[in-house]
Amino acid sequence: MTKLISDTICAVATPTGGALGVVRTSGPKAIELTNLIFSRDISQAAAGTLHHGLVRDAEGEMVDEVIVSVFRAPHSYTGEDSTEISCHGSPYILRRVTELLVAQGARLAGPGEFTQRAFLNGKMDLSQAEAVADLIAADTQAAHRMAVSQLRGSFSRMLASLRDQLLQLTSLLELELDFSDQDVEFADRSKLTSLCSEAEATIERLVNSFSSGNALKRGVPVAIVGAPNVGKSTLLNALLCDERAIVSPEQGTTRDTVEEVAVLGGIAFRFIDTAGLRHTNEPVEQMGIERARRAAAAARIVLMMSEPGVPEPELQLSPEQTLIHIVNKTPQFQALTGVGLDELRRQLISCIPLPAEGDTVVTNLRHYEALTLALADLRRVSHSLSQGIPSDLVALDLRQCLHHLAEITGSEINSDEVLGTIFSHFCIGK
Repeated sequence: MTKLISDTICAVATPTGGALGVVRTSGPKAIELTNLIFSRDISQAAAGTLHHGLVRDAEGEMVDEVIVSVFRAPHSYTGEDSTEISCHGSPYILRRVTELLVAQGARLAGPGEFTQRAFLNGKMDLSQAEAVADLIAADTQAAHRMAVSQLRGSFSRMLASLRDQLLQLTSLLELELDFSDQDVEFADRSKLTSLCSEAEATIERLVNSFSSGNALKRGVPVAIVGAPNVGKSTLLNALLCDERAIVSPEQGTTRDTVEEVAVLGGIAFRFIDTAGLRHTNEPVEQMGIERARRAAAAARIVLMMSEPGVPEPELQLSPEQTLIHIVNKTPQFQALTGVGLDELRRQLISCIPLPAEGDTVVTNLRHYEALTLALADLRRVSHSLSQGIPSDLVALDLRQCLHHLAEITGSEINSDEVLGTIFSHFCIGK
């Protein structure tokens, strides 16, 4: 996808507070406008070169001593002429440099507009562009690894291969329609059935990966549940190495869920301390117990705590959830002193294995929804083939499946409103 863009944008591309800051420009006049505020002539500068000099205002007063990097289309992040002005990190300097560029005719960039231009200019597809935002936001090894894999195009290549296979057979089915009066078949039905089964299995695996991928990206929810006073809050504090939850010998102290994040083995775990599960007539405590049950139902991992002589409360969990039993105040485990904590941490990490390099894991809700729709389309195709449904109806479902796959990479998204919604979540300058 390539789109003619006539204006030139600029923005601060680094967070405030650092020793250095970068102002980026991109567009047809990026080099020309930078040249107007720079003490050296870079109008004919070669691509990929660095230039040391001064930024001056309209009166010739020095704003800062800088280094300007020059990039020329199409060999830049956005695919357009572009510059990066490396300044000292003073908020005043960065603001002043930006103001000077705007005064010369640049426009302030919106959130994610540099990456949006990279997408529009064919430098990356939409799934890769979204991976840029994930990479910036990644604060764990797991989130970083998944974002890098998607940015490198592993997901895109898998989708492209699927679409190529399905498109070839769709074309053959539709060609049959032109010769419907001659009763000919161009598409081998057994081959089509086999291909549909393979594609269905691939898409189903991607759909199923969303649960783990989303948890790895946002933090794996771990609910700590059990009867009152078995050490749930003490365990939370021990896992966090911090006095986060109130610990008291009085029953019913925890009335609400307490949630904190800890990173173990490169994975973010969202530990949720909950109210003790018991029968009570106290209204506020009842509310806390109901919230505890909801937290347990939504958790990926449930730590069920008990102690000798105290039975575990009943809890209904789904087959997808992992239940870990912890018997506190025993020689094997003591939350208060830390006995058994290292083994528990190892157990938690083993429940959520990190994706291997190159593995494709779905982490984006938009991708998940599109894949779910594509999977439903393919299942209709498989059913139609088994029932001998006419080619035109089979081709219609295949076309719909292709449409949903194309939505992920953006090759069939033409609405500026849709693109605006996607890129509005990016930071300005990226």
